[in-house]
Amino acid sequence: MTYMADPKLTDPNELASTDERRSIASTSDSASGYWEWSFSGEAENHHYLVPGVLKALPRDRGERVLDIGCGNGALSAKIARSGFSVTGIDFTPSGIDRAKQSYPDVTFLPHDITLPLPEGLRNQFDIVVSCEVIEHLFLPRDLFARAREALGDSGVLLISTPFHGYWKNLAIALTNGFDKHWWPLSDYGHIKFFSERTLGNMARDCGFQPLLFQRAGRIRPLAASMIIVAELNPNGPESAEPLR
Repeated sequence: MTYMADPKLTDPNELASTDERRSIASTSDSASGYWEWSFSGEAENHHYLVPGVLKALPRDRGERVLDIGCGNGALSAKIARSGFSVTGIDFTPSGIDRAKQSYPDVTFLPHDITLPLPEGLRNQFDIVVSCEVIEHLFLPRDLFARAREALGDSGVLLISTPFHGYWKNLAIALTNGFDKHWWPLSDYGHIKFFSERTLGNMARDCGFQPLLFQRAGRIRPLAASMIIVAELNPNGPESAEPLR
């Protein structure tokens, strides 16, 4: 079994259009037991996600970036072109192959984030980025564990994930939109739905101190995605704020 539950492509509301641009592979005909990349270049959410990520990336914390769940490498390349030295990792062979072909100046390596990072990737990075990945993970704390390994004693983690909050959830409910939003007819599918509070609590629980939250896509109360930037806590994990 693979560790992910849905392709790192776009908001569930846009799956109908992106289905035409990808092929789904069954366990028997995919080395990963998961879907395979069928296109190169930007995903449909990059028009709002890329500017938000580039704006949130700290420019005073070093230039070595690890992109966890890099997919076909399009976002990694955008980050590299903005002045960072980027290494991307992903567990899908087709994603890594397309990334290497499309962006030969960026380093891409195959790796499953349910497994510890190899020694060559440990303590080597100043910033870890993971965009539209954590909502697909059965074990989302694995992402924070890999980030800690990559950063070593200090550094910054940037995560983006679809935003969920009171007004957005209410709007979806009032418009009878949850069937489309959750998309239960899709194989795999997003399985984690974070608010700023729950994502911040998980970050603290995993040894990261949130520095900022930022939203991207649509007006703020109905934002498509949110971005958290969190600093590695040298004192280790903190107790998360209890949910009420």
